[in-house]
Amino acid sequence: MQIVFDGWESKLRTSFARQSMMDTLGAQMVDLAPGRVTLAAPIRENVRQQHGYAHAAMAFALGDSAAGYSALSLMAEADEVLTAEMKINLLAPADGDRMEAVGEVVKMGRRLVVVTATVRVAKGEVWRDIAILQGTMVPMSG
Repeated sequence: MQIVFDGWESKLRTSFARQSMMDTLGAQMVDLAPGRVTLAAPIRENVRQQHGYAHAAMAFALGDSAAGYSALSLMAEADEVLTAEMKINLLAPADGDRMEAVGEVVKMGRRLVVVTATVRVAKGEVWRDIAILQGTMVPMSG
């Protein structure tokens, strides 16, 4: 994996603050480490599907962003990142009041970065995995 530059955390937080989708979900960066990023959001009434569970789109958005920022955390200071492809497996209904996604880098390449994300939901104090994502991120030179 790449060496992390001074100020990488600030770069990620600044980039995250520009994401209106994450703002819409009420998402926050709750944990940052090189190659691993955790995002969390409340499950509000406006993101539920017809059965009352959080919509799969919320799990996908949170997981995709967590995975993308895990990749960005290992890139050069001037680089940015875009998702090239992302797959999701839904494991269980997102029945709860809080959602968390942990994105991790699996393989850091020069042109492609393979990433995963695990999404889980809390109902009270009980957490349950509800989705896993795997994808490919593309570094963009700044």
